[in-house]
Amino acid sequence: MSLLDLVRSDLRDFGGYGSARKTGLKGSVWLNANESPWASPADPGQSLNRYPEPQPAALKARLAALYKVREDSVLMTRGSDEGIDLLTRALCRAEHDAVLISPPTFGMYAVCARVQNAAVVSVPLVDTGSAFRLDVDAVLRALELSVAKAPIKIIYVCSPANPTGAAVALSEIERLLIGVAGRAIVVVDEAYAEYSEGKSALSLRPRFDFLVVLRTLSKAYALAGARLGITVADPALIRVLNAIAPPYPLAQPAVALALEAVAESAADEARRRAGRIVVERERVAAALAGLSGVLAVYASDANYLLVRFADAEAAFQGLLASGVVVRDQRAQPGLGNALRITIGSVEENDALLSALKALEVTRA
Repeated sequence: MSLLDLVRSDLRDFGGYGSARKTGLKGSVWLNANESPWASPADPGQSLNRYPEPQPAALKARLAALYKVREDSVLMTRGSDEGIDLLTRALCRAEHDAVLISPPTFGMYAVCARVQNAAVVSVPLVDTGSAFRLDVDAVLRALELSVAKAPIKIIYVCSPANPTGAAVALSEIERLLIGVAGRAIVVVDEAYAEYSEGKSALSLRPRFDFLVVLRTLSKAYALAGARLGITVADPALIRVLNAIAPPYPLAQPAVALALEAVAESAADEARRRAGRIVVERERVAAALAGLSGVLAVYASDANYLLVRFADAEAAFQGLLASGVVVRDQRAQPGLGNALRITIGSVEENDALLSALKALEVTRA
């Protein structure tokens, strides 16, 4: 089966909107895009009166070098959320196809499927008590069963998993890809990969056309506000996604920031900071495990910890009263007593631990 066989038939040869910048024309007097000839008084000198490149060549080259992939396998989007949305719309026919998720997991996979009116098949992660793991065998069984119902077109693997924290071993991702055998694409969301010691699924890309990897500059590269995600896939699929993407997805100021953020010295600093977060993660995990109100602290390869509390409501409200905001996960399947805690600076983490210790004293 060809990769493009999984794409909606009406989109395989779709050219998309031919924007003024997409034509690639060169010139010095620009009168083809109905832009203002004058820069805004608020413009910091970035020529924001002109539309930006749809896929800025300099940034694409730098990201391809960073991830050690071909430039034509890279698509830049407004965060990974847009990459997920584009994949869902490109592959899933409304009321006919499905995506597979492994809850508890990142909510945008199901949200994008619902907007596209695609079915969502759930194969829960397995809670071992100390970590959550992907059940590859159950995923493959669900893929087989889906053929007679809504065919699964996309299998989402979040690694490190959000909100549970554990990365999926590369050998398990490879086993999944072999078992899928081109019947669906496997999307490995590596938003938190920089905090993990495991090898990236990007290393499997040359061998598996049906593998898509999502990366982002929002986390370790500290550009959450700039909204820049990266989809790495077979060039044929990238062309389809690019055709249905908005004509100008990336704002020029965000592109300028991203170019600086992934320059060699800044990228080195991002790696150093990620290492500091890992050290803090282990310190905070040990401290949390020593609190009487904590039932479990799950193993994490990301910049957060999933924690079960004897009284999660009291912990959540008590932290809020101290000015510490964490993520309530109690609405997620199987996480009725869990909170997700981001690892911050030493001072922020100490504030968290002090607030939780104070709650213990109050209850005593």
